[in-house]
Amino acid sequence: TMNDSPIPVLGELETAVLDHLWQHQRASAKTIHAALGQQRRCSLSTVQSTLERLHRKQLVSRRKTSHAYTYAPCVEREALVARLMRDVLKRFNGDFAASLSAFVGTSDDLDQETLEKLEALLRERHDG
Repeated sequence: TMNDSPIPVLGELETAVLDHLWQHQRASAKTIHAALGQQRRCSLSTVQSTLERLHRKQLVSRRKTSHAYTYAPCVEREALVARLMRDVLKRFNGDFAASLSAFVGTSDDLDQETLEKLEALLRERHDG
């Protein structure tokens, strides 16, 4: 299944386009280009080919609306991040517990509330 297969490498523009879709749920290439094109210095055709790549990678779905496609994310942000983390750990034959512990230990941006959420999720998973 898609959930078990490794995630294809994502470029910077692909990640930005996905981020836009996560925020707006559904958008056309023109809408995404209007939001990202100038700051990223990319053309409409570059955004269109980026969306085509994301579609081939099964990360976005598309629907024909009048004369153009609109796109929507096929995967939630958190699920994609979790799969990317699993892929990296598998690639390095990592000890999941040690790697996650090191991640938490070196992540200065984890506040008390986030740490408490992590503890609760771990307890729930352990007790469930």
